[in-house]
Amino acid sequence: MTGSFSLAHLAYLGQSIGWTIALSLLAFGLGGLGGFALMLARISDRRWLRLLATLYIELVQGIPLLILLFIIYFGLSVYGLSLPAIVAAGIGMLFYVSAYLADIWRGCVQAMPRQQWEAAECLALSRWQTLRLVVIPQAARLSLPPTVGFLVQIIKMTSLASVIGFVELTRAGQIVNNSIFQPFLVFGLVGLFYFVLCYPLSRWSASMEDRLNVASR
Repeated sequence: MTGSFSLAHLAYLGQSIGWTIALSLLAFGLGGLGGFALMLARISDRRWLRLLATLYIELVQGIPLLILLFIIYFGLSVYGLSLPAIVAAGIGMLFYVSAYLADIWRGCVQAMPRQQWEAAECLALSRWQTLRLVVIPQAARLSLPPTVGFLVQIIKMTSLASVIGFVELTRAGQIVNNSIFQPFLVFGLVGLFYFVLCYPLSRWSASMEDRLNVASR
C-alpha cells in the first residue's frame, strides 16, 4: 500500500539532518584528534613510531568504511560486545577519518620550506617548539582547504551508517520511502538536503584555495 508525501514525512527527514550533522561533527572532532596524533607520529624522528603510524594509516585506508562498520557493529557483537549504532558508527568513522586527516596534515607540514626548520634551529628551538611555534601555525593555514573539502566527504560518508541501523538522513529516506513508495521524490529530497549541507563547504574550500594560490604568487 502506498500513500502520499506529507509534512510529517518532511519533518521526519528534517530531524534526521540533525543526526547526520551530529555524526559528522563527532567523526570530524574525534578523527581530528586522532589524525593530529598520527600526523605527529608520522613525522617523528623515532623510526618505530613512524612505522607504526604508517602501518595504521595504510591498513585503515585499504579497508572500505562499510567493512569497518560491519566489523565494529556486527563482528564485535559475536563476542558479546554489542554497541549502539551511533557508537559503532562514530568509532568506525573515527578510525577512517583519522587515517585520512593524518595524511592531509602530514603533507601540509612537510610542505613547509626547509628554511623554516633551519631558522628555528638557529634560534635554538627544540623540535617540538619548532613544530608548535613555527611549522604547525603555517601548515594549519595551508591545510584548511583540503580539510574542509574532506569534511564534505565525511558528511556524505555518514550515509553508510544506515546499513547498521543508525537513522541519519539516508536511513530516514529509506524509512519514508518504504511507507509511501515514492523513491524519486523521497531520495530526490534526500539528495537535495545533502547538497544544501555540502555545497557551502565546497565553495568555502574552493575560495580558500584560490586565496592561498593568489597569496603564493
